[in-house]
Amino acid sequence: MPVACVAVLRGINVGGKNKIRMQDLSAVFAAAGCSRVRTYIQSGNVAFTAPLLAEHELRAVLEQQILDRFGFRVPVVLRRADELARVLAGNPFPEAASHVMFLADTPSQSAVDSLDPNRSPGDSFSVQGRDIFLHLPNGVAESKLTNAYFDSKLATVSTLRNWRTVRALADLAAAL
Repeated sequence: MPVACVAVLRGINVGGKNKIRMQDLSAVFAAAGCSRVRTYIQSGNVAFTAPLLAEHELRAVLEQQILDRFGFRVPVVLRRADELARVLAGNPFPEAASHVMFLADTPSQSAVDSLDPNRSPGDSFSVQGRDIFLHLPNGVAESKLTNAYFDSKLATVSTLRNWRTVRALADLAAAL
């Protein structure tokens, strides 16, 4: 039975770098055996169904096909529809404009414990499994809670989405 999923790609169509048309990205997912492929906005958000979800294998296939077709490496982070539903239900900052940083892998507890809660005064974060919830009242551009920081401290790859996008992706995945 197919599994409804979402892929969030890091660093495409941002600032004119690593341009991929969403139609071409959909074709990559179809070639990897995914069906019911839908994209959301122009920044690498894809909802789809996959016949089997061996997540690391699917991620590797998608990343390789993107490299082969477009000539650059793009990290792909995957979540099942039920995981996105848990993200929506688990937001520790529900009244605030928030963001979610999706991690490719689950960090070790010792890595999570090494994070500095005072790194970016005024900003807050909560690590829950492979997701980091962020409250950034001064905006993403002013925060020191960056992809580079979390990637280096947690030894994984991350990609950030605002709460509106997370909700839209969860809705897309639920409708598959």
